[in-house]
Amino acid sequence: MQIYKLLARLLEYPDTELMVHMPEIIKRVKSDRDISTQERDDLMQFISWMQLHDMTGMQADYVQTFDMTPEHALHLTHHLFGDDRGRGPALIDLMEHYRAEGLDIDQQEIPDYLPLILEYASTLDDMQAKVFLGDARKVITVLAENLEKANSPYARLLRIIEHRGQLGQAA
Repeated sequence: MQIYKLLARLLEYPDTELMVHMPEIIKRVKSDRDISTQERDDLMQFISWMQLHDMTGMQADYVQTFDMTPEHALHLTHHLFGDDRGRGPALIDLMEHYRAEGLDIDQQEIPDYLPLILEYASTLDDMQAKVFLGDARKVITVLAENLEKANSPYARLLRIIEHRGQLGQAA
């Protein structure tokens, strides 16, 4: 599903390529029928926030938000295990799951990185994606709450992911 690719790209470190493709992203957000009205509003508000900042400002905000604040880490097992030994087996299991599904992962990327998880979810049908994201929903909820406490605009994106991971509810 396209929304997961969009979310993955918006949650990655902002770069010139993202800004060059922003008109295409906006067009997709506005035209994709799989994106609900609420999701579209949240995505457009986030994109509007991005457009108010220059590249250096967005990059500084991203680093401060995700790299300097452990409670906002986009590596989901960090929220479950911290630096505990239990994190290693969880990462191995996730990597093996990706491999079993035929997804080739860059060895430099940790498999629990949320944009990577969203890229994978984009290859699944709607129900499979809901189930897969539902498994991470508690962590995503905590991450969204942490971002909201910090008044981060990224919280909107996490709430979309959280709601998409709810089984039995419309997106």
